[in-house]
Amino acid sequence: MKPAPPKLLQVLTTCASRDEAQRLGEALVTARLAGCVQIHTPIESIYRWQGQIERSEEWLLVVKTVPEQFEAVAAAIRRQHSYQVPQIIGLPIVEGSDDYVAWLRAQVTGGT
Repeated sequence: MKPAPPKLLQVLTTCASRDEAQRLGEALVTARLAGCVQIHTPIESIYRWQGQIERSEEWLLVVKTVPEQFEAVAAAIRRQHSYQVPQIIGLPIVEGSDDYVAWLRAQVTGGT
């Protein structure tokens, strides 16, 4: 039996500054690509970039949307992001309270 498609999607990205995170989050909600964007306090990231091990302080954004908007969310992140290769990861939310799912879908689709 094939699993049911996800009801909602969380898209994760990181930004170099709080200001960038706030601008990106507001742009996604304003464009109705996300119903909610949570900005988490600075995190430390360790990664390899251009052959070197790097450490950066970043702000994590958790973008709440619907699966059918993933490509539009990813395109908006790429257009507005300061990173050459921003993290854009979509994780399915397979369960959620009916009222929250309905609210989020309404925010993204332009309903009430």
